Amino acid sequence: MTLYFSEDFAGWPPEQTVFPIAGLDLRVLAGDHPFYVAEREAIRKNWEKETTANPALFDGRIVFQKRLALTDSGLVGEGHLIPFSTFMWWRRQVNRHGGIHLFAYPVLESSDGALVAIRMGRHTANPGQVYFAAGSLEPQDISNGRCDVEGNMRREVMEETGLDLNEAKIGHCYYASHARRTVTVLRLFRFDLTAERMIEKIHAHMLVADDKEIAGAVAIRSADPEAQPYNIAMLPVIDWYFGERRGA
Repeated sequence: MTLYFSEDFAGWPPEQTVFPIAGLDLRVLAGDHPFYVAEREAIRKNWEKETTANPALFDGRIVFQKRLALTDSGLVGEGHLIPFSTFMWWRRQVNRHGGIHLFAYPVLESSDGALVAIRMGRHTANPGQVYFAAGSLEPQDISNGRCDVEGNMRREVMEETGLDLNEAKIGHCYYASHARRTVTVLRLFRFDLTAERMIEKIHAHMLVADDKEIAGAVAIRSADPEAQPYNIAMLPVIDWYFGERRGA
């Protein structure tokens, strides 16, 4: 097995590109993450500022990688559960260090060739941004000490959009992209519905959803980076989907 450890991401494909991976093996370890232990006071002070600006923020727990390697069998990692406040402090660092944030994008395809994404509500951590229904890996996404990434995708899509990934045709493999020590894991899910119909179903779900995180849904039909206020992790995905992938 060839290992390319990610302290500096040497040996990985370039940032902001999408590449296939063979699989995922993400262990969750007991105890505190070293970054949380080292930065606890700075985290507390920053969280006070974050919640003063946005009282709706919730300090739940998410998985934060301590080590991550790109191997012949895919991404192999070890992480810990951390308070969400730790991630909020980490992502504000100009030169991020001490860990890697890995999350999953279920790429929702429509029958008429569009991608369907959501717009986040003003009270969330990413207000107004457009990206695929997704969220950080949480305790309910851990099974037998490992992250269930596909389970996370199914849960997040159901909670935020009401769409059931069991009704979609699943892509044959995972893909990944990375930038600034954030790793995005992708998988394609194709629905036998037009983008308009998918959006109608999402808007209907918004009326009855317990968690009002999203402000709407949008259809993406090109790689134009200015078409929506995209989260930065979306840019390599739409560029790949409407460019390299369709030209393959």
